[in-house]
Amino acid sequence: MHNRITRLLNIEFPLIQAGMIWASGWRLASAVSNAGGLGLIGSGSMYPTVLREHIQKCKAATQRPFGVNVPLLYPDIDKHIQVIIEEQVPIVFTSAGNPKTWTAHLKQHGITVVHVVSSSKFAIKAQEAGCDAVVAEGFEAGGHNGKEETTTMVLVPAVASAVEIPVIAAGGIATGRQMLAAMVLGAEGVQVGSRFVASSEASSHLKFKDLVIASQEGDTFLSLKQLTPVRLMKNKFFAEVQLAEQQGATKEQLENLLGRGRAKKGMFEGELEEGELEIGQVSALIKTIQPAAEIVNEIWKDFEMALRQPLK
Repeated sequence: MHNRITRLLNIEFPLIQAGMIWASGWRLASAVSNAGGLGLIGSGSMYPTVLREHIQKCKAATQRPFGVNVPLLYPDIDKHIQVIIEEQVPIVFTSAGNPKTWTAHLKQHGITVVHVVSSSKFAIKAQEAGCDAVVAEGFEAGGHNGKEETTTMVLVPAVASAVEIPVIAAGGIATGRQMLAAMVLGAEGVQVGSRFVASSEASSHLKFKDLVIASQEGDTFLSLKQLTPVRLMKNKFFAEVQLAEQQGATKEQLENLLGRGRAKKGMFEGELEEGELEIGQVSALIKTIQPAAEIVNEIWKDFEMALRQPLK
């Protein structure tokens, strides 16, 4: 398939692996890129020196394009940006912040910039900031969600109607049929996160991967809306957050409850009760841990099969 997203990113399939903290290192990013999609290194969990190491290892592992996801709410963003420029990373996905802050600077260095949005309003702002494309990420997603709680089925066509730049759909996508549905709604590509958490190359802990593939409908819930909304698996930490929110906890009290390193403890170190476990609703459909290349090929074959099948 060739469309504006495959041409913009110079990839074979319009399928992007999300840059998830504690899951998306160089092994996963390079494996997805080698399979024909676009792999992203998740810089949110990395110090600048660690990010540089992952970029260099990714360069050595693939000759195909890859990118870095930069959550703009984290510290040391200026250092991350400098590393990305120095290492000549061709593509940057930004999220959780104002795209005006870094888009022009990145594009001055020849970098393609894509911004993740949760509403048409923010999609328009990303286009005005000079972004080359946007990711419309619905309420189903596991990452930094919008407070509006707009679902992917509503968000994608709304954003596609609001902007002229290409739209990538995200949130609740793990199969080719879901990919086709998103593209019928107006997207020209999809970003897949949760499915790649349950991949062999993901750096997330095996205990977390096993929990993901064992999850059922209703096992996740959008939480921490006063801070940055994320979808969490239900565990002891989630119950503490939910109770605090029900009792009217302030932003400062929630920040103290979250503390430092809670996501690392859960997703990277495998502490399944005290850790923060971010994952999308689509985890209920994920039943196997597979190599990333198999996941890419499986999604694409499923997409092509669904495209050929008549409506029932």
